[in-house]
Amino acid sequence: MGLLTDSIDLIAALALLLSLVAVAWPFLFYPLILRLLPTKAEQPAAGPPPSASLLFCAYNEAAAMPEKLANLAMLKARHPALEILAFDDGSSDETAALIEARGDLVTLLRGPGRSGKAHGMKLLAARAQGDVLIFTDANVMLDPDAIDNLLARYADPDIGGVLGSLHYMGDGESATASVGSLYWRIEERLKDEESRTGNVLGADGSIFSIRRALYPDFPDSVLDDLTVSMAVVFAGKRLVKAKDVIARERLVAARGDEYRRKVRIAARAWHTHSHLRPQLRRMRGVDRFKYASRKIVRWFGGLFILTGIVAAGTLAMRISPMLYMVGGLTGVFILWRGLRSRGGPFAAAVDIVLAYFATLQGVAKAMTGRTVTIWNPAKSR
Repeated sequence: MGLLTDSIDLIAALALLLSLVAVAWPFLFYPLILRLLPTKAEQPAAGPPPSASLLFCAYNEAAAMPEKLANLAMLKARHPALEILAFDDGSSDETAALIEARGDLVTLLRGPGRSGKAHGMKLLAARAQGDVLIFTDANVMLDPDAIDNLLARYADPDIGGVLGSLHYMGDGESATASVGSLYWRIEERLKDEESRTGNVLGADGSIFSIRRALYPDFPDSVLDDLTVSMAVVFAGKRLVKAKDVIARERLVAARGDEYRRKVRIAARAWHTHSHLRPQLRRMRGVDRFKYASRKIVRWFGGLFILTGIVAAGTLAMRISPMLYMVGGLTGVFILWRGLRSRGGPFAAAVDIVLAYFATLQGVAKAMTGRTVTIWNPAKSR
């Protein structure tokens, strides 16, 4: 009996330790390992910058469109040869009409209804004429020198794709926005280190670009940002990040909006992972390590948290039933306070845990064969 008890205690302790390491891995251990890797220098060549096409998809973005069109007009004034293409995914508001009114600035493609961003981006990419395709979102604004700085990186012929830096606005509006802002600052630093050491492992849709010749074919059900950016790595070219290519976007402030957004993104990301698995297996060892550390470990973070809670509860019960009760009540109190608060440490703690579980729910959804093709703008943005 004593041997069985000791075994349970050892298993619980190991499960708790491994869970803590797994949860901390993408944000603590992985960055430390990246800093030990050597820098891979870029090798720019002489020549004029490549031509470019800027592409974005929109659905019910009428509120953001006046500012977006003004931002595009500013970029066009600086780069008269810049081609700008937009896809409207069957908006029920004035989005399409607002874009169409600026036909001198943007070429609009209308979808037959809700067909999704991946479908729209494929249509735009097929229509684009630029040597470099620049992808962004309808609610994202680019700084004046973003295009110059982005295209300058293509002077290195080994570079096949360039990501920009996303700066969020409105991070003080709620605990959800503050947690999202903190998470994204960490994410940006990780991408900087990945870029320094070779390749960034995947882009988000706010601002990234690739050489048009590398644009892949893919089904409408995948996450196009991840699929298109990873095509650069699969082609043996470098996918790098430019700190001076700055995009700005307003944070999602409502907890419910952010939860649904994370479920949708995680479901599509896992579906995309399944689609790309054969090519992922052929990547270099260092790139497979990066991909697993920044993506796969995070996708299962909610499972690691659950395992850690069960293990900690088991150990607490073995030490003292009173300790188990105090720990359980403390957890319930933090959850109660966090759900009732709009700010402060309790609300932030709850938002962090909810983010993990939203991601886990999305992955579980994708594993059962379900995915999400269409999207809706967050109302609290």
